[in-house]
Amino acid sequence: MPNPFTISTTHQNNISIITLDGFVDAHTAPQFENAVQTELEAGNVRIVVDCSKLNYISSAGLGVFMSFIEEVRDLNGDIKISGLVPKVRHTFEILGFHDLFEMSEDLNSALASFSAAQSAKEG
Repeated sequence: MPNPFTISTTHQNNISIITLDGFVDAHTAPQFENAVQTELEAGNVRIVVDCSKLNYISSAGLGVFMSFIEEVRDLNGDIKISGLVPKVRHTFEILGFHDLFEMSEDLNSALASFSAAQSAKEG
């Protein structure tokens, strides 16, 4: 039986919120990749990936983050990660993602960090 996975995208204050629910593995990573690609094609480069419902991520899923971060930052955007459960956070930390990506405890903190970054640029 395949592991359950759903993905949804919403928008708030010109920030794309991609919510991952369940397992991101070799079978579901292409859906995650398509969601990020869709946002980029629409010109949305401020992205929060809400991982509060993410139970597992494989190297294929982690690769999606890595495959887009440089392009997004070249477009003056960013990808931020929020709500990692301890088990999944541990995977991200072992691989050094905390050095490459801003990780927030929850979605609101991640959204606020975009506002703070924008204010710093303008000020």
